[in-house]
Amino acid sequence: MCNDTRMSSPISLAIDRYDRHFPFFDGTIQVPNGLDLNVLQVGETTALRDGAHRHKRMLREMEFDAAEVSLSSFVMAKARGLSFSGIPVFPRRLFSQTQIYVHDKTGLHDPSQLSGKRVGLQSFQTTLAVLAKGDTANEYGVDLESINWVVRSGETISFDTPKGWKIEYVSHDTDLGDMLSEGIIDALFLSRVPSTFDGRTIRRIYEDPKAACVNYYKKNGYFPIMHIVAIQDKVVELNPELPRILFGMFKQAKEIADQYRDDPGWSQLAWGRMALDEQATQMGTDLWPIGFSDNAANIERFIRYSHEQGLISSRFPASDLFHPSLLNT
Repeated sequence: MCNDTRMSSPISLAIDRYDRHFPFFDGTIQVPNGLDLNVLQVGETTALRDGAHRHKRMLREMEFDAAEVSLSSFVMAKARGLSFSGIPVFPRRLFSQTQIYVHDKTGLHDPSQLSGKRVGLQSFQTTLAVLAKGDTANEYGVDLESINWVVRSGETISFDTPKGWKIEYVSHDTDLGDMLSEGIIDALFLSRVPSTFDGRTIRRIYEDPKAACVNYYKKNGYFPIMHIVAIQDKVVELNPELPRILFGMFKQAKEIADQYRDDPGWSQLAWGRMALDEQATQMGTDLWPIGFSDNAANIERFIRYSHEQGLISSRFPASDLFHPSLLNT
């Protein structure tokens, strides 16, 4: 990383409070001389120290110089020519197999059974929703147009309802967990745990979701990306070295955060270190690679999903998402 640089003005960076971001908040990360970095703790669905709605505040209102945003909304923004560039660091990842919830009385035990059902979503373009829809079709053969999609919140990037799809919008303050519990919807694709989840009546669709994730990983070779870091192009024009500097800082933060787990007592989870050892045995030691080359196939597949679901008009290469100076990472 460059040790001495001069930015044209203070740089704002809005991120969530994950363990891999702690070094940005606790002062352990090395900030290059001359960079006045204002790190903001901004949530998406939950308000943190500096508020909520991070994705909309970045992609629609351009409130921050750089921010962690939804991969799905970022793909849509780039497809529409909005003036952002990506940095190939990916702060959030999820397997769709752990985020599909059902009511036990439905008798659903596999995504292949979802054809013709009513399925709840946070929003149609939420990254987890796009991933789960795409996986349901590509991995399990479900006709997505046969499903009635019940969508709660407004969309970060506007789009026209894809031809042939059935989308029903409900109030933004609707509790999707309650809808599942009351039988209004048959299943729920959600990036959080539903309010009514108890593991029995409201449960994950798989009896062994961990095994389903391992199978997905062994077949496809990656842990699906949820979020990316975006930077405004006008900020890069004034500070051409900034993308590589931020990339280096996120790399450093990841290396620091990886060391946290060397202490078996770092987490409140009693068997946290044992879970890490089990994960490494089944899926390798680094499920969170950064850089473009190690994530290109992951992103290419997601772009295909976005196109198949009518969120973008045409497919484009994953390299189009990123600042050119970072394509060799």
